[in-house]
Amino acid sequence: MPSQRWLHIIPVSFIMYTIAFIDRTNVSLALPSMSRDLHMNPTQAGGTAGIFFWGYVALQIPGGHLAQRWSAKRFVSILLVVWGLCSVCCGLVQTYREFWVMRLLLGVAEGGVWPAVLVLLSHWFPRGERARANAYWMLCLPIAVIVSSPLSGWILGHWNWRVLLIAEGALPFLWLIIWWTFIDDYPQEARWISPEERNYLEVTLLEESRELGLLKQDPLAEPEPAWRSLLKFGRTLLNPVVLVMVGIYLMQNTGNYGFLFWLPTVLGNARKMSSLSVGTLFAVPYIVTAIGMVVLSRHSDKHCERRGHVAFGLAWAGACMLACVLLTGRSPALGFVAISMVGAGSYGTLGAFWAIPTETLPRSISGSAMGLINALGNLGGYFGPLVVGFVYHRTGDFRYAFAVLCLGYLTGSAATLLLPSRPTVRE
Repeated sequence: MPSQRWLHIIPVSFIMYTIAFIDRTNVSLALPSMSRDLHMNPTQAGGTAGIFFWGYVALQIPGGHLAQRWSAKRFVSILLVVWGLCSVCCGLVQTYREFWVMRLLLGVAEGGVWPAVLVLLSHWFPRGERARANAYWMLCLPIAVIVSSPLSGWILGHWNWRVLLIAEGALPFLWLIIWWTFIDDYPQEARWISPEERNYLEVTLLEESRELGLLKQDPLAEPEPAWRSLLKFGRTLLNPVVLVMVGIYLMQNTGNYGFLFWLPTVLGNARKMSSLSVGTLFAVPYIVTAIGMVVLSRHSDKHCERRGHVAFGLAWAGACMLACVLLTGRSPALGFVAISMVGAGSYGTLGAFWAIPTETLPRSISGSAMGLINALGNLGGYFGPLVVGFVYHRTGDFRYAFAVLCLGYLTGSAATLLLPSRPTVRE
C-alpha cells in the first residue's frame, strides 16, 4: 500500500514531541549553574527537575479521553500554546520556589500530549504497523537529546541558562502552524491521502477491532445506560493488565529520567569540561538509544509479539547499568560505554509496550487507559532524579545512586512476565 501517512503523520508528530521533550529535559544541562544561582542542594535540584511529572499526571486520563472522543488535533494545538508559555516562564524565575512552581505547571501543560498522540496513531496505523509507528514517533525522545544537547551546551557556554530556557521554550509557538495545517484526526478527514489507502485503513482497522472484540457486535443496539458504561470504564482501568503496566512503566521511567537528568553532572564532575563538550558527550548514549528503538520495534512487529520484547529490553538496561556501576571505578571509559547501551533497551521497549493497550483494551477506553498508565508511570520521572540526588547527597558517589536505578529496570523486566502474551480483553 502507499505510505503517505508514514511521511505525513509521523514526522509532524515527531518534531512536535521533540520540542516538548527538549523543553522538559533541557534543565539537565542547566542544572549545575541553576543550582548555584537559585541556591539548590542536590536533593532540591533533583526534586525540582522531577516535580514536572506530578503536574504531568493531571491531563493524562482526560487527555486520552478527549483525544478519543473529541479531537487529538485540537487538543494538542491548545497544549502547544500553554506549554510554550510555561517553558518561557521557567527562564524568567528568580527563586527556587518560583522555578518549582513553573516546572509543575509545565508538566500539567505537556501532560495530555502523549496519550493524545498515541490515540492519533491508533487511528492511522493497523496492528501490524503499530509498534513501528509508535517507536518511530517515540524516536523523538533520544533524538531530542541528540539534537538539543550540543546546541544547549553552546548556548550555556555563550550566554546562560535563562537564555537557554527562553529560546527553546518559544519553539512550540512556531510548530503550532505546522501541526494545525498537516494533522488530521482520521483518514476520512484527510484530503492528502489516496482513496485506496483511505479505504484500506478504514476496512483494516474496523476488522481488527472486531477480531479483538473491541467493538460491539450489533451497531444498531440501544446504547447502554451511563451508569453501566461508567462501571465498565472503572473496571477496565483497574484491570490487572493496566495496573501491571503502570508498575512496569514506573520502574522504566525511574531509571530513564534518573540518569537523564544527572548524567551531565556526572560527566562534568568526572572531568572538567566545557558546557559544549558535556552536551556533545551527553548525546552519545541517545544515538545508541535511537538505534535500539528501531531494531527492537521492527523485530516486535515482525513476530507480532510484545511481552517478551519489553522484558528483554528492560533486562538489557538493568544489566548495562550494573556494568556501568561495576566498571566506572576501574575504567571510566568502559563505564561510559556501558551506560551508553542502557537506553537501547529501556527506550527500545516503548514501541512494543505502547502497542499492548490498543491491542488488549476496548477502543472506547483505550485512550483513557493509556493516559492512566502514562500518568502514574511517569511519576518515575519524579522519583528517579530525586533518588539519585538524595543518594548522591548522602554518599557523595553516583555509583550507589545508579545501582538503585539498575534495580528498578530489573524489577520492571520481571513484572513484564505477568502480562498476557495474547490479547484477552473483550467488551
